Amino acid sequence: MPDMLVRLYALPELAPVLAALTPHGLEIRRAHQSEKHILADWVRCRFKESWAVGCETALDRRPVSCYIAVAKSLPDPSTNDPYELPPERLLGFACYDVASKGMFGPMGVREDYRRRGIGTALLLSCLYAMKDDGYAYAVIGWAGSIDFYTGAVGATVIAESEPGIFRGPLIG
Repeated sequence: MPDMLVRLYALPELAPVLAALTPHGLEIRRAHQSEKHILADWVRCRFKESWAVGCETALDRRPVSCYIAVAKSLPDPSTNDPYELPPERLLGFACYDVASKGMFGPMGVREDYRRRGIGTALLLSCLYAMKDDGYAYAVIGWAGSIDFYTGAVGATVIAESEPGIFRGPLIG
C-alpha cells in the first residue's frame, strides 16, 4: 500500500462533518491518557497489535495525538450527582505522529458503524490538530483505502512509497 500526501492548508471544513454526527449521539474527541488501556485493548481485539501499540504511543504524547469516536449514552434522570456521567461506547480511533512525525495513522472504525461519516470526522480531527501544530502537509502511511482518502481530503499517492518507512517486525 502506498503512502499519500495531504495539503493541510486546503482541508475541507471540520465543523459540518462533526455537526452531522451530533443528532445521532456521536462525538469525536481527543482521547484521554487515563483511557490508554481501554483503548489499546479495544483496538487489539478488532484490528492489529501494531495499531494498539500506536494508540499507546499516541496517548503517551503531549498533547495526546489520538482522537476517538464515541456514542454518548443518555444521562440517568434518577441521579443528581454531576460526577455520575453516562458511559460512552467506543466506536473508532485515529492517531497521528506515531510511526513518524507528520504521519497520520493508524485509524479504525467498528465495522457496524462504518459509512456513517465517523472515519472522515476522525481523519479531519487529526489533520486539523496537525495543522494547528504547525504542519503544512501530512503523510498518510500505508493508506488502506486510496479512494476514501482522495475523496475525504484530496490526498494524493506518493510515487514509489511502498513500503515507505515500514519494515518487517523486529524479532529477538
